Amino acid sequence: MSNLINNYARNNIEFISGDGSYLTSIDGRKYLDFGSGISVTNLGHNHKNITDIIVSEAAKLLHVSNLYLSTPQEELAEIIVKESFQGKLFFCNSGAEANEAAIKLARLYGNKKYNGKKDKILSFNNSFHGRTYATLSATAQDKIQNGFTPIAQYNRFAPFNDIDAVLNIVKNGDIVAIILELYQGESGILPIDPLFLKQLREICDKEDIILIFDEIQTGMGRTGEVFAYKHFNVEPDIMSMAKAMANGLPIGAIIAKDHIASLFTHGTHGTTFGGGAMITKVAKKVIEIISDKTFLNDITIKGELLKSTIENKLNDRVTFHGKGLLLGVETRFTPTTVVGKCLENGLVVIPAGNNTVRLFPPLNISKEDILIGAELFIKSINELDG
Repeated sequence: MSNLINNYARNNIEFISGDGSYLTSIDGRKYLDFGSGISVTNLGHNHKNITDIIVSEAAKLLHVSNLYLSTPQEELAEIIVKESFQGKLFFCNSGAEANEAAIKLARLYGNKKYNGKKDKILSFNNSFHGRTYATLSATAQDKIQNGFTPIAQYNRFAPFNDIDAVLNIVKNGDIVAIILELYQGESGILPIDPLFLKQLREICDKEDIILIFDEIQTGMGRTGEVFAYKHFNVEPDIMSMAKAMANGLPIGAIIAKDHIASLFTHGTHGTTFGGGAMITKVAKKVIEIISDKTFLNDITIKGELLKSTIENKLNDRVTFHGKGLLLGVETRFTPTTVVGKCLENGLVVIPAGNNTVRLFPPLNISKEDILIGAELFIKSINELDG
């Protein structure tokens, strides 16, 4: 009998080690990892540069509070600004905390500038922004909100990619921020319409609404750019990030344009553990590696290789969504069924919504392992088809 709360539908496998694109279970079996911890270990397992920093820094200093200066935070903030847009950074511990900070900052903007008359946050159906109270309230999925109602009453929801619905909500004049994913990860890697995104930016500029991009799952090279918004030529006012920032160590962050970021003053927001020296040094190394242009170009090539190999064998039995190595594969089977069959065949994949599983291999995976994983996935679907 386990003493753990039963809030995870765990597979009956325990992984005890990893190397590169492979995981090893407690019984000694190797599995090819096409999950990366849900787009977390984007540089694979036991990456030497990452491990060396962890070992070195752990022997020096594990924690001091944010009441003191931190050169590693400054250096990480500098490289993120370089790879995104001009703004200021706040470091925390997770994606949910990052989105929480973004929502708080937006609410502060509305209260300070408009005396509380702009206080509503608009998000989109089938989104996912986290499981804290503010972030689940912004997550327009009944299965996430069930049991926790009433949710925060400052949230408004619209269908994804429906600009008329957005205009109908915005006309009330009380929307202070719009938060969205560029690919809705938990719902099957559903992509945003580029025209819709451009129109959102125009509305936000006209109505003084803060545009927030949730890049927690899409960031850190997963789509072939350091941040996915670069594909769309539309810049946010606030962007959240987490997951792959430190290749498995817990860290999250927001970057906000200066006139918004300045509203966070002493005591308005904070964290005990966020932005620790060891983790921020690891995150800096991760971004240095993934921001290399050749590295990013290879992600696009590998993504096309993975997609085309599966499509050529399975034809109309699968539908792909996503970009680069942010790939969702829709089948006629439930995600748990596909995940289970893939595990039987030695392949780790991640479930999502809409009969979709996520294929998120490490970004530095070899092309040989891409092809091995593709064949294991093809084998799994063929076996399910009988």
